[in-house]
Amino acid sequence: MNLFLDYLTVIALFVFVALPAAIGFVRERRIDRQLRDAERGEAARRETESAARPYKVTRRLNGRSWAKA
Repeated sequence: MNLFLDYLTVIALFVFVALPAAIGFVRERRIDRQLRDAERGEAARRETESAARPYKVTRRLNGRSWAKA
């Protein structure tokens, strides 16, 4: 039982030390991918494809309006 707790302690310490580095590495990879996509212009295309289309309002001027068309 003591050997199991020793191994568990070593694994827990390794995870405790390595986890911030792994999170930083994944974050840097994500930032690099975003920068690469921005250089290619793919990020703007991807956002417009997935974004909801805005509702376009067309105004009709009636005959009694003071605004000139």
